[in-house]
Amino acid sequence: MATRYGHVRKLANSQSLYELGDACRVYFRYSKLHGNAVGFYGLRRSDLRQLEARPAFICFLWDNQSEPLFVPFSEFEEVFDEATPASDDQYKVQIYVREDAVLLYIARAGRFNVEGHFGWNHIDEAMQGRTYYPALTHPQVQTLLGSIGASKNFDVWIPPHDRPFLDWSLTDVFDVSQTLPPGYENVKAILHEIDVVWIRRGTAGLAAVYEVEHSTPIYSGLLRLNDVRLANPAIDRLTIVSDEPRRAAFVRQLNRPTFTSSGLTSVCSFLDYADVYDWHRRLVRH
Repeated sequence: MATRYGHVRKLANSQSLYELGDACRVYFRYSKLHGNAVGFYGLRRSDLRQLEARPAFICFLWDNQSEPLFVPFSEFEEVFDEATPASDDQYKVQIYVREDAVLLYIARAGRFNVEGHFGWNHIDEAMQGRTYYPALTHPQVQTLLGSIGASKNFDVWIPPHDRPFLDWSLTDVFDVSQTLPPGYENVKAILHEIDVVWIRRGTAGLAAVYEVEHSTPIYSGLLRLNDVRLANPAIDRLTIVSDEPRRAAFVRQLNRPTFTSSGLTSVCSFLDYADVYDWHRRLVRH
């Protein structure tokens, strides 16, 4: 980082907080990956407070990582405010390295897709004082998610009535599955309307299910995903996709007793539009 950005200064009263010039701060955390590719991290509340009101990132590191993961603190500041630290005044978080995506789990809050935050792009933009994201429409988000799934060698399902509105100016054309795989007859009507489904090629297995909540309430999307989860407990990659201001609403709604009891809380994650854009930019456009 010093080679890339120049002066790097460690902040007082912390072994993990660094400032890059006068532009931004980075909080470094490291863990080995344990069984099922899970890393365990503790985030000190006193350290997080030093990230407030400025461009700041939490950098999660683990062994054999190809690119650093820089998670913008501003996207999660309200989530940490909603959560409660453990008795040692640390927020306990985990990183799950999965085949379809990398997830950040914050105890007592939920899971969040952080695939869009790999690499140096966010730090570069913070150092240069610029960040640009287009205002994406519902069909454009479906287009980008479908393209990402196709690049990962999944078959992609998008509801037939949405296909004419996919925006091929954003990405190369990919094939869209004409039918859903067999074995999900009990929730076929619900899956048929789900915005994007990734299917493991050559099998009937669903790799990931994405429900885009552009203008509809977060709660209605969670109910649909909950129905899928209750009918088929083996489906454990369920994601609400929405704009950044609704991340905190996702946390509040997901932690309702009904979703805690059904087990949805433990498998459902949140992905915002900017992260979809970054994920596609890193994985497909590059």
